[in-house]
Amino acid sequence: MSENRQRSRVVGHHARDMDADLAYQAVRSRDERFDGMFYTAVATTGIYCRPSCPAITPRRENVRFFSTAAAAQAAGFRACKRCVPGAAPGSPEWDLRGDLTARALRLIADGVVERAGVPGLADRLGYSERQLRRHLVSELGVGPLAIARARRAHAARVLLEVTDLPVTEAAFASGFDSIRQFNVTMREVFAATPTELRARRSRGPTSPPGTLEIRLAAREPFDGPAALDFLAARAVPGVEEWTGDAYRRSLRLPHGTGLVELRAEAGGVRAALTLDDPRDLATAVARVRRLLDLDADPAAVADVLGADHLLGALAARSPGLRVPGSADPAETAIRAVLGQQVSVAAARTIAGRLAARFGAPLRHPVGDVRLLFPTTEALAVADPADLPMPASRARALAALARAVLRGDVVLDVGADRDDVERRLLALPGIGPWTAAYIRMRALGDPDAFLPTDLGVRHGWTRLGGGSDPAALVAHAEAWRPWRAYAVMHLWRAEGANPVVAGQRSDRRSSQGGGIPRGVRTDPGRG
Repeated sequence: MSENRQRSRVVGHHARDMDADLAYQAVRSRDERFDGMFYTAVATTGIYCRPSCPAITPRRENVRFFSTAAAAQAAGFRACKRCVPGAAPGSPEWDLRGDLTARALRLIADGVVERAGVPGLADRLGYSERQLRRHLVSELGVGPLAIARARRAHAARVLLEVTDLPVTEAAFASGFDSIRQFNVTMREVFAATPTELRARRSRGPTSPPGTLEIRLAAREPFDGPAALDFLAARAVPGVEEWTGDAYRRSLRLPHGTGLVELRAEAGGVRAALTLDDPRDLATAVARVRRLLDLDADPAAVADVLGADHLLGALAARSPGLRVPGSADPAETAIRAVLGQQVSVAAARTIAGRLAARFGAPLRHPVGDVRLLFPTTEALAVADPADLPMPASRARALAALARAVLRGDVVLDVGADRDDVERRLLALPGIGPWTAAYIRMRALGDPDAFLPTDLGVRHGWTRLGGGSDPAALVAHAEAWRPWRAYAVMHLWRAEGANPVVAGQRSDRRSSQGGGIPRGVRTDPGRG
């Protein structure tokens, strides 16, 4: 059995299904690739760690394994001070899966429990509170409140250790309802008071006033420069900017606005966040992680794609390639429509004009980033004649904006991907390519596939796959559940740079079905 397949046995759907012997082997070898996939707790010390913790390996009979940090905390274990398990990359399982548990965890990471409570979370998912809690306890060993509590504790630790925010303000900014609850949680999770955590604050070079600098870890290998290059090539004037060594963009967040500047470094990225409201820290971090696909499992992807006789060599040359996601799914969907049938440069120009006409000014601009991308509310009421694009595309954009505004199409991290795709295909001007592209980038589906994409087909032909589209679709079944990563590799094969690859666009036939027609020069719009 290959090493990567052994790893898949370790991180099953349930902690109780985990292969404990293989998990212990990962702990003994301090394998960083397992960080965030499971957590190891030691009964004799009462501490839980990530598998790569540098501490002395505990005896096997003293170790317990948990699928989430929240489950370890609920069992009475506190976080290790050496390896800081809350800062580990997240488990890729929750991005891969589209079931209730995965959708709930993505929404909790986005801060829905803090903003709307468990009732709001359950309502977003279409279940009762009781059903949701019973399902999560069965699957993970803990309910939604415990998972949200773990998220709040980590956010509070970051605020205490990297900012000058008063302790009381840090408590409420991280989502705690009371100082007493805050103090109790911090002692239980970190075996330290908030004041003691504050004392650990780094005394190195300080960030500019109002800016929080955080290192966001990625599972290795990670090609950070390629991910940032992908975003830089599509940067919308006024909303995004590439400075030559850093990517910046504005953020619309639940409690205000923000701006993030990202720089690639070994093992992750350095993020500098400027936020109107510190309550948005954890949500902003979660969205940046999705934007750069930091929680991916490159070893699992390589295990599947590397075994392919045509794609394998290409995958081996770029083992850290990521599928850039989205900081705002609705924005990404709008930009997918904007980019139909035009080049990358033209799409950026159109999006920039749209932002200048309908976007809102950023409260704290930095460099050329001074705007927020237009909301669906603004675009839904706009006169299509005022939109800087052909009339047919303007109608498609307006229809999408209205559908999102009405709730007919739900574009968020907790959405049912299959349902969203069906609803998108029912809209005028949106066909299979656009729906699949939205699924791939806006909804973060690692198995989304674009078989009609001209760049994908050219890349496939260049690798020796032939020119039969049906053969490509059939062959791609072997790439599941990582077909979106195959798309990224094929775009590279097509032109050595995904910026110059091509796509077949979507239009509606008179019968109402989506048919691929015409060519534009960018497969990765948005």
